[in-house]
Amino acid sequence: MARVKGGFVRTRRRKKILKLAKGYFGSKHRLFKTAKEQVSKSLTYAYRDRRNKKRDIRRLWIVRINAAARINGLSYSKFMHGLKLAGVEVNRKILADLAVNDIASFNSLAGVAKQKINA
Repeated sequence: MARVKGGFVRTRRRKKILKLAKGYFGSKHRLFKTAKEQVSKSLTYAYRDRRNKKRDIRRLWIVRINAAARINGLSYSKFMHGLKLAGVEVNRKILADLAVNDIASFNSLAGVAKQKINA
């Protein structure tokens, strides 16, 4: 069997990994073996956290809606239940934005929710 040298394919593969590892601390951006391990982990973390980010943002919206609802004497769950009974179809992203930037309109929605709960 003939001898096979790495050639430019090997160099290109290593350069690709080391380029992805640019900015890592210590040997993780210099040595191919440790760089390869760290790039693999980093890509796994990036994939996982793209999904976790959606979870975290939704949690933030709920915290903001709950804080504004409690100012109006409602809990988050009662507020959302009241909106559902009233047929108000506004998503949590918009509700959280109203709670932060336009409290007057949020208060009117809370009033609608209170009326439906009490009725």
